[in-house]
Amino acid sequence: MATTPSTLLRTARDVAEDLAADAITRDRAGRPPVDERARLREAGLLAALTPPGQDRGADWRTGCAVIREIATADSAVGDLLARHYVHAWSGRFYGGPHEAALLEEASVREQWLWTGAVRAPAPEGEPDGPDLVLRPRDSGYVLTGRRSVDTAVAVADQIVLDAVCAATGEVLVVRIPPRARGVQVETAPDRLGQRVAGAGEVVLDRVGVKPSQVLGRRPDEEEAAAPFTALAEPALRLALCHVGLGIAEGALTEVRDLSRGGRAHRLPGEDPDLLLTYGELASAAHTASAVVDRATDLMARALATGGLLDAEEPASVAALVATAETVTSRAAMHITTRVLELADAPGLDRFWRNARVLTAHRPAAHRLRSIGEHYLNGSHRAVAAAYL
Repeated sequence: MATTPSTLLRTARDVAEDLAADAITRDRAGRPPVDERARLREAGLLAALTPPGQDRGADWRTGCAVIREIATADSAVGDLLARHYVHAWSGRFYGGPHEAALLEEASVREQWLWTGAVRAPAPEGEPDGPDLVLRPRDSGYVLTGRRSVDTAVAVADQIVLDAVCAATGEVLVVRIPPRARGVQVETAPDRLGQRVAGAGEVVLDRVGVKPSQVLGRRPDEEEAAAPFTALAEPALRLALCHVGLGIAEGALTEVRDLSRGGRAHRLPGEDPDLLLTYGELASAAHTASAVVDRATDLMARALATGGLLDAEEPASVAALVATAETVTSRAAMHITTRVLELADAPGLDRFWRNARVLTAHRPAAHRLRSIGEHYLNGSHRAVAAAYL
């Protein structure tokens, strides 16, 4: 039976409390998230965070609330769960409803962990050629190339990738089991932050791809994408906004508890300027939360509309997501930097490192220009990022 939103959120809080207990130790170790995957699976979160269906899955608002709860305790695990949830929607974003339903049922039954790296359409193409190529054969395709993956590269059950078909030039979205023949993974244990997320590269050497593993076609131009398909890229960016909020809120909560316990550099009762600082930081977090929540509501309505989505609506969703991303990135970096000035406690630096890694590849200037274009000209072009 489907889990109610309130029950799912209680489970998420219990898992978050468990993760917070050893977050610093696991961050320092920087190992692949084998134990973290087991904790999520045991709690039922991998099965619960799939698209909503009859007696299964989670609606968009609830899914994002779970991601944010987990990210507050451990943003690397929140990152892993955010990408799992969005990539579990891939059957709907790129394929047909019947195939998507079968895939989601299998995901719930097997408690799959999803990850992926789907490129957004490049405005000017790829000057160096595609990094992943599919070549047809009698029983499907063979896939060759390599791609960076931000989470769970060594522990996922399904990796969603896009690749160019050598015969037709089409860009196809496929799912690959990491333990399939010809797949190798190279982990990245020395990351600055998000160390437990399990980032790395997947190397594919003539990996067999069955027709059932082809989720659908990804248009090579933004304007050609079906309205519902166009939601895939901003959906992930919005889920990651909840991870960024989790980082900011987790940092602020931890340093507040240090101040209350008398372990910070300055005590609130002795320094009224400290109250001003906390007011500023709390306001920044509340402002980001308000914008992200508004974008989450708009995305939830668009996803619920499904195939009846208006052609212009994805651009409005993408513009608001870009706004949420801009505000959240600034808030997360500002808050995690300032808390280091308020206290000097073991592990407090992880919040800044995690925020830095999460936001480093999403330049604000590009987003702001796209937001301005949509606001001024009503452009229907989506606000794109490099990868999903």
